[in-house]
Amino acid sequence: MQKKEKKQPKDKKKTLVLSGKRKRSVARAIIKEGTGIILINSKPIDVFNTFHKLALKEPFLIAEEILKEKLKEIDIYVSVSGGGAESQIEASRLAIARALVEFTKSSELKNAYLKYDRALLVADTRRKEMRKPGDSKARAKRQKSYR
Repeated sequence: MQKKEKKQPKDKKKTLVLSGKRKRSVARAIIKEGTGIILINSKPIDVFNTFHKLALKEPFLIAEEILKEKLKEIDIYVSVSGGGAESQIEASRLAIARALVEFTKSSELKNAYLKYDRALLVADTRRKEMRKPGDSKARAKRQKSYR
């Protein structure tokens, strides 16, 4: 009898999944070795408007100075849902920056992000304040009309 040999994948590429949150938006970034493709909800960054494009490219511009040619060998796919357009961009930006730091394991890149803008690596935990019973909004109180 012949023994069956288990087939192993020829070259297993390193893949990571990291997330970023902002308000109600949640972005999941899948980062792996590749050819430099960057897609957000299956769309390239270039189709977004100017300010969103700038915000999304910030992590790459900072990483480009440190990683140089290694950045062109990384594919990033981001899927983002929930919240509004601005918070989705912020969540995507956070997920991309976290993914780049985790994938490269570069403390120099992490320090560069923290020095430039702490929001690239640390989520903003502010949330909407709850409405109080008997009031119209979270902080607005009932007005008195007897004066």
